[in-house]
Amino acid sequence: MAVLRLTGLLAEEVGARRLEVEAATLGDALRALPTSRLVLDEHGALRPLVHVYVEGARENDLGALLEPGAEVILIAAIAGG
Repeated sequence: MAVLRLTGLLAEEVGARRLEVEAATLGDALRALPTSRLVLDEHGALRPLVHVYVEGARENDLGALLEPGAEVILIAAIAGG
């Protein structure tokens, strides 16, 4: 189980600032988000304006393994127009 902490508009879109998801990797955790399309592009890659921190360290590798109870913080600059 990983703990996802969401900020700003991403939290508003999801309707929560904190989610618990079953995930072995960072990619699994992000794909488990109900609004994963906001953080992952059409190829499944992390969008350029999304910053992810695992246990306080910046992480870009979606294959990175998550320890049970790992805290994943998502900071996304989401804009529309």
